[in-house]
Amino acid sequence: MLAHNVYFRLKERSDQSRARLVAACKRYLAAHPGVLFFACGTLAEELTREVNDRDWDVALHVVFDTMKAHDDYQTAPLHLQFIQENRENWAKVRVFDSIVESA
Repeated sequence: MLAHNVYFRLKERSDQSRARLVAACKRYLAAHPGVLFFACGTLAEELTREVNDRDWDVALHVVFDTMKAHDDYQTAPLHLQFIQENRENWAKVRVFDSIVESA
């Protein structure tokens, strides 16, 4: 399986802006072939330990069943539309992809 985790830092960091990006993630990114798990959400403001990375606003977590499913997702029309419609408000995007196994 491939875990695709994306952390977005927004230019406009209001609650409304965060909510719009979460809604766009759900609308455009949740239902692609090969998705085993999908979730998105905002920074847990109450978690402030030294180890918590807080340089982001919205997180996207997608687990694909295969590398091919991930690769197909990258060029899928809905994924490209998501990028086109939302990238103007992204100050920084960090992508963490990993090969994962279930316990």
